[in-house]
Amino acid sequence: MLGNVFDIQRLSLHDGPGIRTTVFFKGCPLRCIWCHNPESQSPEASVAFYPDKCIGCGACYEICPQKCRVTDEKENADKGVTNTRVFRRDLCNKCAACANVCSFGALELLGYRISTDDILKEVLRDKNFYKNSGGGLTVSGGEPLMQSGFLLELLKKAKDVGIHTCVETSGFALSDAISAIVPYTDIFLFDIKETDDSLHREFTGVPFDPILKNLRLIDSLGAKIILRLPIVPGKNMREEHFSRLAELASKLSGLTEINVMAYHTLGAPKYAALDLQDKMEGALTMTAAEKEEAIAKITERLLSLGKCVPVK
Repeated sequence: MLGNVFDIQRLSLHDGPGIRTTVFFKGCPLRCIWCHNPESQSPEASVAFYPDKCIGCGACYEICPQKCRVTDEKENADKGVTNTRVFRRDLCNKCAACANVCSFGALELLGYRISTDDILKEVLRDKNFYKNSGGGLTVSGGEPLMQSGFLLELLKKAKDVGIHTCVETSGFALSDAISAIVPYTDIFLFDIKETDDSLHREFTGVPFDPILKNLRLIDSLGAKIILRLPIVPGKNMREEHFSRLAELASKLSGLTEINVMAYHTLGAPKYAALDLQDKMEGALTMTAAEKEEAIAKITERLLSLGKCVPVK
């Protein structure tokens, strides 16, 4: 079976226990305003253009059948174009010819089709690392459950060869699709963006209730869960949110850990490269002190409810 991915990252240390290979699926039903992987949102391939890396060699212009890149001096003059570092996204058919000949990283194709067998071959390259560290395969995104059949096949094949599996999910998916992968998922990395439904819709574009129902479903089926909490100052870094998170967490029997994910701005250049609006433009990276404050407040509330799990 073939699916769409945009990256396979080996030797990952923050996507579940041990040393892992993280496979990033393309496509996401959410539009989180603080998303740091905007290239993951569309299920289709996309081309990123970084004009600061372009030296104007013209190789992309010569090979592109659509002439998406404006680098020819005469054409520029005829059109009154003074900036030669232009990418005509409206003409692009995503053939990737330009990205394949660019030696300077100015053009990059984000997303490609790949089989579950080929992914597994890549994952198995580090099988010895997994054995020694307790690691394995993590499937992230995007939202992996947007390609539920592809995800299920990959997880089954991983378990057939003894690979530990994690799935990072927003929980915004069909309940049947989630139930199907539970037997083949050792740990769910379950993201909770916001606990107030109206704010969740504002921040992500989708309601919170289906996510909460699916979290409870996973827990009822006996799955192990690590809650991942993106905390963004000025958005969801609120006392009420922390209290609701603690109350939610206190009722999960399969919860093993909570991860506070500090907001950062590393994704900002990607928005410009993809001609997308950065709704967090000008926001500052969460400080270490702010992260420690969030961890302390969540921990305090958990303990007051009699729940003791590590918050990191």
